[in-house]
Amino acid sequence: MLQQINSWIRDRADGFFGSPFGATFIRTTIRPLDHLFYRLSGRRFLFLNAFIPTLMLTSIGAKSGQSRTVPLLYLRDGVRIVLIASNYGRGSHPAWYYNLQANPSCTLTIAGREQAYLAREADGVERDQLWQRALELYGGYEAYQRRAADRRIPVMILESVR
Repeated sequence: MLQQINSWIRDRADGFFGSPFGATFIRTTIRPLDHLFYRLSGRRFLFLNAFIPTLMLTSIGAKSGQSRTVPLLYLRDGVRIVLIASNYGRGSHPAWYYNLQANPSCTLTIAGREQAYLAREADGVERDQLWQRALELYGGYEAYQRRAADRRIPVMILESVR
């Protein structure tokens, strides 16, 4: 019964957060909360992580050369981390995607643990399989792809550089 309730809540949340209003709510309210939780918890906790796997990506700005940190949903693929460059279904890719294209070296903070990674874009069958897994994690990605129209949402793979 609890699993059915959880599934019902998750379906409603995916629908809400996948909507244009929900995406704006995430961007303008929840993302700032994540930054606040992250800072106040000594870089250990993120607000969204209570609902869905969330990490902090720190990359170097493609144009500015400055360090940029952003909270993102993620999924694990073995030891690899997968990020979806949805930008809430907007017509352009998110800034962090361009940052990783220009400077693939980055740092991820997951549950307070910081580690260096190297990013690359998935393509072909690998991209399609990871995209399907991302849809299972967060149904809002499907709505984002519809709104993005002709822009194919990139799937990024990050591998540890231990």
